[in-house]
Amino acid sequence: MVAVLAACALLAGQDIVVYGATPAGIAAALQARRMGKSVALYEPSAHIGGLTASGLGWTDSGDKAVVGGISREFYRNIRKHYLKPEAWTFERREDYRLFRENDDAMWTFEPKVAEAVLFAMLRAEGIEPRLKQRLMRAKGAGVEKQGNRIVSFRLEGGDRVRGKVFLDATYEGDLMAEAGLPFHVGREGTTEFNESLAGVQRARNIHNHRFTREVDPFKVKGDPKSGLLFGIEESLPAEGSADKRVQAYCYRLCMTRVKANKVEWPKPEGYDEKDFELLLRNVEAGDLRVPFKPDPMPNGKTDTNNNGAFSTDFIGQNYDYPEASYARRREIELAHERYQKGFFHTLVNHPRVPSALRDAVAAWGLCKDEFTGTGNWPHQIYVREARRLRGALVQTERHCRALDPVDDSVGMGSYNMDSHNCARYVTDKGFAQNEGDIQVSPGGAYPISYRALTPKAADCVNLLVPVCLSSTHMAYGSIRMEPVFFVLGQSAGTAAAMAIDRNCGVQEVPYAELKSRLVKDGQVLNYARPARAAQGTDPSKIPGIVADDSKGQAKGDWSHSSANGPFVGDGYRHDANEGKGTKRYVLSAELPAAGMYAVGVSYSANANRATNVPVVVHHAGGTARVMVNQRKSAGATGFATLGTFRFEKGPAKVEILTEGTDGHVIADAARWLAVK
Repeated sequence: MVAVLAACALLAGQDIVVYGATPAGIAAALQARRMGKSVALYEPSAHIGGLTASGLGWTDSGDKAVVGGISREFYRNIRKHYLKPEAWTFERREDYRLFRENDDAMWTFEPKVAEAVLFAMLRAEGIEPRLKQRLMRAKGAGVEKQGNRIVSFRLEGGDRVRGKVFLDATYEGDLMAEAGLPFHVGREGTTEFNESLAGVQRARNIHNHRFTREVDPFKVKGDPKSGLLFGIEESLPAEGSADKRVQAYCYRLCMTRVKANKVEWPKPEGYDEKDFELLLRNVEAGDLRVPFKPDPMPNGKTDTNNNGAFSTDFIGQNYDYPEASYARRREIELAHERYQKGFFHTLVNHPRVPSALRDAVAAWGLCKDEFTGTGNWPHQIYVREARRLRGALVQTERHCRALDPVDDSVGMGSYNMDSHNCARYVTDKGFAQNEGDIQVSPGGAYPISYRALTPKAADCVNLLVPVCLSSTHMAYGSIRMEPVFFVLGQSAGTAAAMAIDRNCGVQEVPYAELKSRLVKDGQVLNYARPARAAQGTDPSKIPGIVADDSKGQAKGDWSHSSANGPFVGDGYRHDANEGKGTKRYVLSAELPAAGMYAVGVSYSANANRATNVPVVVHHAGGTARVMVNQRKSAGATGFATLGTFRFEKGPAKVEILTEGTDGHVIADAARWLAVK
């Protein structure tokens, strides 16, 4: 009987209980302790640090000037580690190009170093994280509430954890869901929050992560009746519509080409090469890009991310993960592991892969000295998004773009509104394509609302949610960066401590007092944005018939950018000053009437642009080839004049070519302006 009671103990209550030792959870616990509160930090896995300690060492932060407080403290501690000579084992510090002597912080690091630094920060404050402590997820049993207040939550072992204020810092939002709070999974439609980037977005898949060749999606080439290859959907809902799809997950692999530290790629158990037929067909179609992005970490290692049409993201295989049971989640994680191991095994060993590409991939392997307890494989899958709270305020794309105000900032985001692909489908022309990849700049740093971290008071008054915060899919795509999670965790920990001091609900914490404390502790809450003039012009506001690059057709690989204005729409395409003669961009329009039209093209002039861009106008009398100097301004109208031509009613097009050009070629927009 005593043993049973001990196994199901009611644990001593803490002021603040944090569930999830992610960067947000760690920052919250540190801040709570520094404000004199007792704190307990529970982590469902065997490791702390979330993705920061599980391979994501290439810090996507946008503007690093808005990373303050405990977040910047962590990156400064990373730099202190790499100042030690003994930190450099497989590489010399002077050979690592991302170590900069004059920087106050270091933004790239090895996984094991990140975990060690985070442990040191916790232990310096007397906090010992409680690992392998999973929340009991059984409706009505996992969380005890009295009215709109959480009293305790129960762990799988039976222990009940009490506290005054709770924080859900998990990537999945399990505690908030178990507490009965409303949440959303998937993509909102464009009309729900008036977001231009929301919902299904076929037309915006314009970056590197798409098929650039025509690849047959059917099991038997040319035979739709044979069925689709693995991972391909027959069709998608209408453009801009809502769905339950979430952006693809992957493991961020730590790889190396250092032979002394390299592990060869294993053939995964259950490998079936049919799962990679689409990859092989894409290669055979001529897409010979190395299909992953190995960003350099210290000591000859990488943080390896998705890149290309068929890469490390396991597209479409995670839809049920956010709300799945622990057992089902483990199945999904293992499926992702098998997929990524099979992906590399195929590239290295299959005879249908050209030898140059096989050799390029075979040069890499996993690192012997990383993730030694899990076969050198990261212990945390990259949950790019899961549940999202529906709280006191929903942060949207419009807040990120500064179109709607935020007056209660508790941190700032600045990274692109970034969604990885959500689906793979068959186009109207019968070829495989990816959908959901969006990378659009918000135009500068933006504030994140405190109300996005708080539930509605009617739902709960003593819970804060700094990771699965109240936001839309597109806003979350920008917010979801690890430095921002550190920032929001610290702010949530601060608010939790203040709610205890004032004996009030988290919604009642006076913002002026919260702001004062956050600023005192180094948080950056406001930052000047670039002038609005640098933003894109809405095509619908431009006189004439305008064809934006977002609706254009690319031959070859064109990159999207918004680095230099002015431009039309969300940005422009450029040829990366590569593949001259193999790339062209077609901008098409439907003209309402026959007649004479003045035709022009827009581009953002810059010193690295080409001076000799051939642009071909297709008109009623044939074609006209005009050379454009894109280093010179397009003029007051924003459109460089190509000439005046007669057109018939109906389709018209302009082609931007690259052969023989002496710099970056820009494709932004074309315009047809009727001449009376």
